[in-house]
Amino acid sequence: MAYDEALAERIRELIASERGIVEQKMFGGLAFLLHGNMSVAASGQGELLVRVDPDETDALTKKAGVRVMEMRGREMPGWLRVDADTVRTKKQLSVWVDHGVSFARSLPPKR
Repeated sequence: MAYDEALAERIRELIASERGIVEQKMFGGLAFLLHGNMSVAASGQGELLVRVDPDETDALTKKAGVRVMEMRGREMPGWLRVDADTVRTKKQLSVWVDHGVSFARSLPPKR
């Protein structure tokens, strides 16, 4: 399944003023990297992927429509899947994009 182009465009609008953003296809979707670190992605499954501080995973997954990303049957703390219904409005999406961008800002730039 291709990623949700409309979701990708909504993300672009929210991060338009952020310097150092690069788009890259990954995880079957379109990721938005800040200085080489993934912040958020429009998933190939129609969801939003969000990279957060792994220590915040448990608290954030208590919110409706949010779960830990699994890769090859293994949970990946710090990587969240947010259901499309949970990010329908600009305000809802902005909260999750802010989580991802804030965490990516806290990481050292990659070369």
